[in-house]
Amino acid sequence: MNDIITYGLLCFTSFFTLINPLGTMPIFMTMTADLNIKDRNQIAKKASIIGFITIIGFALTGQLLFNFFRISVDSFRIVGGVIFFMMGMDMLQARLGQVKIKDSEVKSYVNDISITPLAIPMICGPGAITNSIVLMQDAVSFERKLVLFTSIALVMIITYFVLYSSSRIIKFLGQTGINVMMRLMGLIVMVIAVEFFFSGLKPILQTILK
Repeated sequence: MNDIITYGLLCFTSFFTLINPLGTMPIFMTMTADLNIKDRNQIAKKASIIGFITIIGFALTGQLLFNFFRISVDSFRIVGGVIFFMMGMDMLQARLGQVKIKDSEVKSYVNDISITPLAIPMICGPGAITNSIVLMQDAVSFERKLVLFTSIALVMIITYFVLYSSSRIIKFLGQTGINVMMRLMGLIVMVIAVEFFFSGLKPILQTILK
């Protein structure tokens, strides 16, 4: 039971920090500034659903990608650790990484921002995709798979409500509060990055030494 709880906490915290709904919120507000509340809520709902389906899809097909390209899980952990660390560094400096969205792309995607760039790659970015594939490899039992999918669903529900309440949250926290929250989540992402990196590096080094 303790193992399941530990795994569940890892799933929830890693997805929450990598998806970073609080960091996405100011961008969401900027892109939907000219829309009414009903359209803005519809975009938040659609983006959350698409993000959930995309992450689950990568989690379920990750093993097929490994087999097709002959990629080892350990190598993916190392690359994932590097990606997480770079994202954490950007978050620690209270700025969104380039993997999220570019300012020049906002207007070109205004017709359907719920899919791109809001759902992909802002919500479902490289970090979240990598995290889903790696954690799925650790889901060796039905209970773990259930915990993984439930954690993803919970994070997406929270993301939806954060975007839904974005106007009030930004007004309450202010830009300083948003920056503080982003820095705290950046630290957590960097810690997860180190764990992922060395958990992948250790088996490779052991194989080389043998």
